[in-house]
Amino acid sequence: MVSNGVAEDSFLGFLSGNATTISAELRPPRANAPGRQSMDDWIDIYHSIRRLTIAGNRVFITDSAVAQHEEENLRHLVINLGPDARRLRIVPFLTCKHSLEYCLRYAERAYEQGFRTLVVLGGDRSDGVPRCVEHAYELRRQIRRRVPEMELGGWANPHSEPARQVEYLACGEADFFLTQVVSHHSADMVARFLEELEVKRVRIPAVFGVFYYRSAKEETLQFLQQFFHVPAAELRIEFGRDKFHSDEVCARSIRSLHQLGIRHIYVSNLPASDAALRLKRLEEQKQTG
Repeated sequence: MVSNGVAEDSFLGFLSGNATTISAELRPPRANAPGRQSMDDWIDIYHSIRRLTIAGNRVFITDSAVAQHEEENLRHLVINLGPDARRLRIVPFLTCKHSLEYCLRYAERAYEQGFRTLVVLGGDRSDGVPRCVEHAYELRRQIRRRVPEMELGGWANPHSEPARQVEYLACGEADFFLTQVVSHHSADMVARFLEELEVKRVRIPAVFGVFYYRSAKEETLQFLQQFFHVPAAELRIEFGRDKFHSDEVCARSIRSLHQLGIRHIYVSNLPASDAALRLKRLEEQKQTG
């Protein structure tokens, strides 16, 4: 189906209109996981993707998130997904931490296999793996020439300097963008980022990320702090003194973003084994509380 020139099952079609949306971000198994563990992980991810996409949710699949080398998402998606999984509702991530030819060929392979949307981002620098280009928009520009029909997503971090982040988005070559994860504890930073978008007249659709914290374990929070802003002190209170469940902590972030006028959200770090159920619970809780 097509509405206003945009296919409704495309990601841009999904983002058009006035409805609020919630999507899931899942991670492939670690590349060095034992064979049996890797197989079990992919079975869990396969079932979650199938359930989520059938329910109408969109699913993002990461590319070596948090400096851990993952199995190539595209290869496993093609091998393991059955016919029930809607590939138009699956959005792989592609970082610049590969050779340029690999990245361009990846985009071609993705399109050939029925995926119509890619999120192209720089990728974490902490592991020392070099990027093929300095900035992700440069790679998107080259992918646009090679696969002009592909919908391309950018990336921004509301916790970084807003003007610079919006400047990268204003360079073009992105049909929409995702953000690094934020929370209700950083609503002021998100508001400043939104103001900068308005000042620079960057009006492409945005999908803001929230993190599904499963606990406030010190070791886990310190590890995550290497890659994004973690409100550690506040989380200790919510999980400790206030005895909040993970669902409620995440739902509070979703409600906070809605109060800022943000309509599209994705949830990172959902357990692969029951991601669809947890996302459904979050859908229900965002309306309450």
